[in-house]
Amino acid sequence: MPEYEKALRPEDLTRLFVERSNAGDAAGVAALYEEDAVLAYPPGQRTVGRDAIRALWEKVLADRPRFEPEAPLPTLVSGDIALTSTPPKDGAGARAQVVRRQSDGSWLRVLDQPEFTPPTG
Repeated sequence: MPEYEKALRPEDLTRLFVERSNAGDAAGVAALYEEDAVLAYPPGQRTVGRDAIRALWEKVLADRPRFEPEAPLPTLVSGDIALTSTPPKDGAGARAQVVRRQSDGSWLRVLDQPEFTPPTG
């Protein structure tokens, strides 16, 4: 695996996700996740593990979508665990990730919920 820039702060993960996705780098996106991470995507499903996340992003990035940076909401940190989130630019729902500090001080995603939508009714 190539050497990738590490997230030195939890908030760096969102920036690195956008950069790597826009470069079409599915392996780079997957490198932002712990080996056994859980991604709640596609909607209504779960993708479990870095290898499955890489395979999913290979399919998604094949269509060359363009991602725009989203300003992070304040990060909530407790020891080596943090909750990061961003409000989508379209104002619908939210995105949230649980991230963990690694032994080298960098951060990786453990749980990723990229599409929250408000309840209907």
